[in-house]
Amino acid sequence: MRKALLTGAALAALLSAPVAAQVSKQVYQLHQKLLTLDTHLDTPASLDLPGWSIEEEHDVLHDYTQVDLPRMKKGGLDGGFWAIYTSQGPLTIEGFHKARDFAIMRGLSIRNMVAADPANFALATEAKDAAPIAAAGKRVVYMSIENAYPLGEDVSLLDTFYAMGVRVVGFAHFAHNQFADSSTDPSGKPRYGGLSPLGKELLKEMNRLGVVPDASHSSDQVLDDLLALSTTPVLLTHSGCKAVYDHPRNIDDAHLKALAAKGGVIQMNAYGAYLRASKPNPQRQEALKALYGQMREGAKLSAEKRAELLAKRQEIDKLYPDTDRPGFDDFMKHMLHALEVVGPDHVGIGADWDGGGGVVGMEDVADLPKITAALLKAGYSEADVQKIWSGNVLRVLAAAEAAKGK
Repeated sequence: MRKALLTGAALAALLSAPVAAQVSKQVYQLHQKLLTLDTHLDTPASLDLPGWSIEEEHDVLHDYTQVDLPRMKKGGLDGGFWAIYTSQGPLTIEGFHKARDFAIMRGLSIRNMVAADPANFALATEAKDAAPIAAAGKRVVYMSIENAYPLGEDVSLLDTFYAMGVRVVGFAHFAHNQFADSSTDPSGKPRYGGLSPLGKELLKEMNRLGVVPDASHSSDQVLDDLLALSTTPVLLTHSGCKAVYDHPRNIDDAHLKALAAKGGVIQMNAYGAYLRASKPNPQRQEALKALYGQMREGAKLSAEKRAELLAKRQEIDKLYPDTDRPGFDDFMKHMLHALEVVGPDHVGIGADWDGGGGVVGMEDVADLPKITAALLKAGYSEADVQKIWSGNVLRVLAAAEAAKGK
């Protein structure tokens, strides 16, 4: 699963990254040879931005994006699961069709990224694909779906997305949908008490195809149903620990242990609002809400309009600075707690890059060597760190592949 050691010149070039001052040369080189995968990259949304290129290095403080090819190289990120994310819309035929079309086009954006640069990106569809892709110096592109809403009421549509390359699917997002209860539905009340009957049919189809069930964003009762009904292990692609911060998006220790008992893995989130409570900043929240209303998904932004919105965002940061953002230590508290509860065979990393993830001290993927350094400092072995960075999620994917059709 390892890549070849970097040459002196290559290492020197990468060590010019700012994170190099925060980790030792030895740790940095170890990190670079590990096979590193993040299970929740919302970066496909960036691919459709006017004038934005995955090939160019961007600045998180300027355009707020967190993943591109140069920063992946600096941060030693080999790739991961690139998400087809669709926000929750109305549970109507019109809503389903609109979401389906959007999701298919977003999936094609991912495939086009790979096709446009085969020297640097390669599609992966099986667990065994990741290591040789990384060894060849390319970025690994698995595909996932965040929110199964675009599948409408026809679970056979999953076949289309499977053929496209999707291998992980999450059932719900911020609100209940036709398949499952969300952990954060605005009603505060369950709709089904777990998976809906259609959700159970979708799980059967996922098991048949070899698609990994993702319980992030879904309610605890959905996780209970998945653990009881799935023929394969369950993944939490980007979640945290309720024992560290009691938030509906986080998982309690009992569920962590149940997840691990069935071979599943929790991939640790770096979404600040789920890591700890922060001081209220209502003026900032209102300003951002108004801004985001102008940047709704699916809107065809011109380069000029995007530049205007970015300028507004930068102005908001100046007028109402976020002075109580969670930091890297807050992220590590969740990870170290999960490791203490279920051990290094059942923990991984899914930081929610380009989807709200990122903390003070770990603003984009160039900072990822800090995680390896922190894990080693906490006493975890190189073998443990390799499991956390990719071994565990690849084991879950392999289990889904082995069980398909049974």
